[in-house]
Amino acid sequence: MQNKTISITIDVEDWYHIPSVTGSPFSIYKDTHEFFQKWDSRYDYLSRPTKEILKILDEFNIRATFFVVADIATHYPGLVESISDNGHEIACHGLHHACKIDPTTKKQIFSAEVFEERTRLAKIQLEKISGQMVVGYRAPNALFGQWMWNSLHKLGFTYDSSISINSLYNKADHVPVGVTSTPYFPIKNSNNLNNFIEFPFSYLDLLGLKIPTSGGPMLRFLGDYVILKGLRQSLCRGHTTFYFHPIDISTEKFPSVGKGRPLYWVVKGDRVKKRIKNIFNNIKDVEKICLKDALKGMYHED
Repeated sequence: MQNKTISITIDVEDWYHIPSVTGSPFSIYKDTHEFFQKWDSRYDYLSRPTKEILKILDEFNIRATFFVVADIATHYPGLVESISDNGHEIACHGLHHACKIDPTTKKQIFSAEVFEERTRLAKIQLEKISGQMVVGYRAPNALFGQWMWNSLHKLGFTYDSSISINSLYNKADHVPVGVTSTPYFPIKNSNNLNNFIEFPFSYLDLLGLKIPTSGGPMLRFLGDYVILKGLRQSLCRGHTTFYFHPIDISTEKFPSVGKGRPLYWVVKGDRVKKRIKNIFNNIKDVEKICLKDALKGMYHED
């Protein structure tokens, strides 16, 4: 795996941001606004594991990309600043982590205009509080519509990292043709210069069966052995990504709120933290770069 590169990415969201609680057609609360209007108990299960993740990244000398839900800046004072101050890239994970397309039908939930308005506000908030230019985006719940690329390009983003090519589920409103786990150019602007990049998730190809191995829930449910096999195989194709959530390593029990997904948080805590460290130890020979640095050298003209 020498001369290969990988980006370690972290989705910064709390337990109530998952679609069974807020921001989806089937959630308990319509959005995080309604959640905070009605919720009168402790909500912050994110700060403690995020600080622990920062220590782990420092231990392994990794500069990562943090996809932050913008409302974190409001409800968790100092948390986004601490991530930025530790030298990590700040990218956008939506304003309130709301689904942009329906998880079942893949129909558009927000118009392009509303999506742009909300995402512009998220970008401005994250840039103001971090002092960084925010150029990367990851769709909440990785639910992505093709129409979103043009909107992101219009807003000044230079890359997205939401597309997962696999045989188990589809979270996009289209099936990308000829796409693997390597970065690609999904759109072209008027002067024919490819200048917006998609960083798709990694996968393990087993005789044509593509198993998603980029991390997240798959890290919790499949374990580090399968994830590592997928990362190694994807690295043979080219640059790839690995991701997780700070709350994946939380040892606390989250509030029992939400419709369905009763087993969603069965595996987390120290077991997942051990898996993350094992993956880091097994990719020591791979250069780790944040996604905005991975952009360098990828732009080209037709």
